[in-house]
Amino acid sequence: MLGSTPVHADSDAQKIATVKAMLRAWHELDWERVYALFTPDGVLQSMMSEPIVGRESLREHIAPMAAGISQIDLKVERIGVIGGRVFVERVDDFVFHGHHGTVPVVGVFEVEGGLVKVWLEYYDRAQLLAAMGVAPAGTPPAAGTH
Repeated sequence: MLGSTPVHADSDAQKIATVKAMLRAWHELDWERVYALFTPDGVLQSMMSEPIVGRESLREHIAPMAAGISQIDLKVERIGVIGGRVFVERVDDFVFHGHHGTVPVVGVFEVEGGLVKVWLEYYDRAQLLAAMGVAPAGTPPAAGTH
């Protein structure tokens, strides 16, 4: 087809498509799709926490949080591939246990074979907890939790 570029499993376009599919699965609250979009040994790591490795561990970690989310929109500000990784600057807008909040986030993804192998999250944890309504705004993080 004139003007179209074929998309290969690990092309930059496919990597971006995989990440967008992951973000869409979160928006649609499609948790089974979220887990399926990770490689079997996939990693999710908020950089101030230990990594969560493997689909079953991801399910155990995400499920309790997911149960409290009634709406989430991961609003992409910028997305691109640098050095083979997909970088996403976004604002997460959500309702968690009836509490509306927003928080700016940068996600860095490694995609392999059309699945997320590594997802690193960078955000201010105290700001996220306050936005979720589980910690008062301006509460400093406890020693050793940042």
